Amino acid sequence: MTEVQPRDARGYFMLPQAPEGAGYYVYGTPDNGAGQYSHPALLSVLFFVEREWQAIDNRKFGIGNISQADGSKYEKHSTHMAGLQVDVRAARIDGKRLGVTRFQHEYDRAATAKLIGLFYYHPSVRKILFNDTDIPGVQPWAGHDDHFHVDIRAVVK
Repeated sequence: MTEVQPRDARGYFMLPQAPEGAGYYVYGTPDNGAGQYSHPALLSVLFFVEREWQAIDNRKFGIGNISQADGSKYEKHSTHMAGLQVDVRAARIDGKRLGVTRFQHEYDRAATAKLIGLFYYHPSVRKILFNDTDIPGVQPWAGHDDHFHVDIRAVVK
């Protein structure tokens, strides 16, 4: 039987939480995917980046907060209500599925730059917020030392 991803009243789907062979892992709050409801255009971006990432790196990248099913506000976010923004963890040298700040020895700037480049390669990506300004194209933003924020353009009903 085919399994269908949970869908909210807006028609947004929950990011698949543990697909076999995926190039990403999930993290964030609330857990169990409750904060990972995505506009279909953002899912397309994520799946594009995942496919391209798997071709160049065997580590998985971490996908965090997207949007809650009802589009309500996150406690610590002023965005992430439209399903058009996603938080992605910075890459670690050791590949562990844990957060890392840009100040830690385990931070992999080169891999993070490649991952950000893949996001920017997709035409829907508007901007990326991240505090490692040695990476081209990112804009600094408070609280973004351990993850980057991707914002896409799409038509919302």
